[in-house]
Amino acid sequence: MIRYALACGDCDHAFEAWFASSDAYDTQARRKLVACPECDGRRVDKQIMAPAVKTTKGKTPAPDPERLLAEFAAKARDHVAENFDYVGGDFAEEARAMFYGETDDRPIWGETTPEERESLAEEGVPAVPLPAPFAPKPPKRKSRQPLN
Repeated sequence: MIRYALACGDCDHAFEAWFASSDAYDTQARRKLVACPECDGRRVDKQIMAPAVKTTKGKTPAPDPERLLAEFAAKARDHVAENFDYVGGDFAEEARAMFYGETDDRPIWGETTPEERESLAEEGVPAVPLPAPFAPKPPKRKSRQPLN
């Protein structure tokens, strides 16, 4: 595993992220899969940082980082699916209603447009993008049965 100091080219937010290897970062960055946790911007660059080198002499080999990340993501997806209400495209409306005390607080997840995300942030409504590997598949819509 390798930890990189990153910075968003869109909002200048500095953050850190872990990758299986430098090649894994390069591949994900090239495919625009590395996103800023503040604005979801995809113009993310590595920052200069001092390496933290550890020797493995006398230690057991580290577990496979990709497997560990996949297991963690699966647990996160299961947790969200079991404990959060899916509100679909009504996420911004639902989050605002809870923020302003119009409805009871509850954990929700759904979709927003970039404009809705920006508006929520400007209003101070606490909401962050859920990275794709951690988001469950949205429930299937129930089709309407035709009336005879």
